[in-house]
Amino acid sequence: MHKTIDLLKSKDELRIIDTPLDIALEIPHLAYAEVKKENGGKALLFTHPVDKATGKKFDIPVVMNLFGSFRRTELLFGREVEGVAAEIEKLLHMKPPQGLKEKVGMLGDLFAMKDIFPKKLKKRGSCQEVVKQGDEVNLYDLPILTTWEEDGGPFITMGQVYTQSLDGAVVNLGMYRLQVYDKNHLGMHWQIHKDSSHFFDQYQRAGKKMPVSIGIGGDPLYTWCATAPLPYGVNELLLYGLIKKESPKLVESITTPLYIPEDVDFVIEGWVDPEKLVLEGPFGDHTGYYTLAEHYPVMEVSAITSRKNPYYLATVVGKPPLEDKYMGWATERVFLPLLKTNAADLIDYHMPENGVFHNLILAKMKPLYKGHAKQFMHIFWGSGQMSFVKHALFFGEDAPKLTNYEALITYALNRFIPKCLFISEGITDALDHSSPESLVGGKLGIDFTASHSPIAPESIDSSALTEHFQNLIPEVTALTQYMRHTANPITVVSVRKIRSLKECFSALERLASFVRIVIFVDEEKNDIHNPYMLLWRVTNNMDAARDVYRSESIVAIDGTTKTVVDSFEREWPGDVECTPSVVERLKSLSLWDLDPKLEKKYQL
Repeated sequence: MHKTIDLLKSKDELRIIDTPLDIALEIPHLAYAEVKKENGGKALLFTHPVDKATGKKFDIPVVMNLFGSFRRTELLFGREVEGVAAEIEKLLHMKPPQGLKEKVGMLGDLFAMKDIFPKKLKKRGSCQEVVKQGDEVNLYDLPILTTWEEDGGPFITMGQVYTQSLDGAVVNLGMYRLQVYDKNHLGMHWQIHKDSSHFFDQYQRAGKKMPVSIGIGGDPLYTWCATAPLPYGVNELLLYGLIKKESPKLVESITTPLYIPEDVDFVIEGWVDPEKLVLEGPFGDHTGYYTLAEHYPVMEVSAITSRKNPYYLATVVGKPPLEDKYMGWATERVFLPLLKTNAADLIDYHMPENGVFHNLILAKMKPLYKGHAKQFMHIFWGSGQMSFVKHALFFGEDAPKLTNYEALITYALNRFIPKCLFISEGITDALDHSSPESLVGGKLGIDFTASHSPIAPESIDSSALTEHFQNLIPEVTALTQYMRHTANPITVVSVRKIRSLKECFSALERLASFVRIVIFVDEEKNDIHNPYMLLWRVTNNMDAARDVYRSESIVAIDGTTKTVVDSFEREWPGDVECTPSVVERLKSLSLWDLDPKLEKKYQL
């Protein structure tokens, strides 16, 4: 991490905050604002973190927003991200060499591969210069942040969680949030679909405690590798070797059999009792909503080791855009070749950050036959972490670039008819709150690969259309129309909901002359003139199997909060929002410098 700090300083990519700030809310709120700047802001180094609740002052600096821009992400990779993808694609398509020249070239490629494998050292690492065990262990000695006012407590947010299978044959590096319960206990928020959870099941069946080692800091690429969606059984550190062209050097933990990179800043070691589950959360998560409290395994910390002058690495999650936008972009680019192995005619894909990744994916493909796009939908929904995606939109090879949203939406709406929709059911991310039951919900696929000829509705002024809606649906408070130049304008309607909108959908047929696509949102907390946050809200709040209405000419979506009037039985979480008094204090210290227009746009 020392090298990273020096690199960022030399590139003018580091903002140093010397003002003492609280690890509860103040530091994370400032990082939350920084990354929402137009260019992603700068990496942040907080040199004087304090815990105002206890009066404790830390001599451990806090580092945040390391990956918070495209430029910094490539600086941390040490190369162009697209180059990594090209290299993986070359490896996947390696063919037997023809002739001496090709054989020599392949030998060079294979020789370079020798450096991708982790190397185990027999000595201690720099991460073990300071060792605390037994009564010396105290998680409160680390400046672990409390990010949001309603969080269940302080959480480690950038932990590299190293685990292994019961027989030790398979190792895994993952990233899971880790709640601090007391000085030597951490919550393990590994969801049921994650590799560490599969390992935990093995230990649970065997009645044995499970070893865990958690790295913090070191080379930032370790942290990105922890988020990589590799297949089960593939060591994520192989990616580090492939990208860096050098073997990650590992040392054995002091009190567990697990190996960790020798140069991380902190290592938290411990054991998970398979018989013990503890209430974890709530926690403001990357969906922009709070994840509700649930029971998860707990780790008893057996040792904390560190460098002599460590940095504490953290991130902040909440409403987009955030640091995970740029980390996700790198993942998206690097894993495109691997995704193509299951979908050979895939050209490209993209996950907009306001779709919070698992809520929306855009894909471009070369359709070869009728139903090809639906086949791709099933491939995506059956592929590793891609199976969590709720809404998948597929475009033909003649479509605009997937990141050119204006052109892409125009292209889509000029060829869309309701029968392009495909609704299915499958697994959902544990963080998804909108499905009628946890972990299973509706999936929506839209096939834009075929060119239909939809008939545009009659153009009508929004005020007149509002009056028509209110005559039919009294709950309507306002509406606006988007993409009126297309054959399928989108009408966004705000409501004060007092009944299930299912009771209103049939009334829309009487407006078929004027509308094609209608999206309902709650009046409260929504700005119908803010499409960026509307996409975030609606993709979070809808379950396709329940909330999509379609007829021959109209499609309607219910993007409202679900309550008892919808026969919704689960608890609906609240939005992640900044604490106003904290924001005002940061402004009074002249530290908060986010443009008020962006504060409003991103609904802080």
